[in-house]
Amino acid sequence: MKSFNSLLVSFFLLFYTTNAFNITHILGKYPDFSTFNNYLTQTQLAAAINSRQTITILAVDNAGISPLSGKPADELKKILSVHVVLDYFDDQKLKKLSKKTSLLTTLFQSSGQATGQQGFVNVTNLSTGSVVFGSGVKGSALGANLVKSVDAEPYNISVLQISTVIIPPGIDGSTANSSTNSTAKSPQASPAPGPASVPPTKSPKKSPPTAAPQPSEAAPPPNATADSPAKGDADVPTADAPAKDDKKSAGVALSLGVFVVLVIAVSTSFIGLVF
Repeated sequence: MKSFNSLLVSFFLLFYTTNAFNITHILGKYPDFSTFNNYLTQTQLAAAINSRQTITILAVDNAGISPLSGKPADELKKILSVHVVLDYFDDQKLKKLSKKTSLLTTLFQSSGQATGQQGFVNVTNLSTGSVVFGSGVKGSALGANLVKSVDAEPYNISVLQISTVIIPPGIDGSTANSSTNSTAKSPQASPAPGPASVPPTKSPKKSPPTAAPQPSEAAPPPNATADSPAKGDADVPTADAPAKDDKKSAGVALSLGVFVVLVIAVSTSFIGLVF
């Protein structure tokens, strides 16, 4: 029985040792990642990585690690933990993403300190065949390119080199302030093009109404008013109508007078004949 227990313990120890890995030793084989490796040790992330069974490290070489220079230890740990993906991905698996893009859960998400999508990494397989990474925060740029596979122990640990550091917006106070300042400036920038584009371009459009076409349209009203005097002239004969009435009345009076004279003459001659 004791021999069986000893054999069982030996089996589990053998299983553990064959599946265990040491990220410090792995990166120690590649001098180009010495700074990244030292950061993992300083922030105690190396121990957290070694305690995992399946993990992917997005490592940045010494040439691309400069954005982390001078960062406080706490902020440095948060940023580096974003580069630790809690699943196994090699370059072949990344290039065969079913939806061409995916959000990968990182060690920072499991820490409980992430807000929003800060604890996720966006990986996208471009149509050109390139694979790019960026923060999972909405609107973040996919600025880190997959360079190559550095090391791998299949389905346990994969170390991939990316071109630059992934820093999620708002992961520290200064980054959050700078992002809010940039978004505050954008509305100020938007009004600027407004007046520049709308009024100046529309002012030439207002000038054509004041140009020749509308004065030409204004010309007809004077002509219309010029025609009204002609109508006034047409009304002049109606003003002469009283003169015609006077002539008619004069003719009637003259005729009446002649008639009276004739009546008198006839009466006189008749009286003469009688007497």
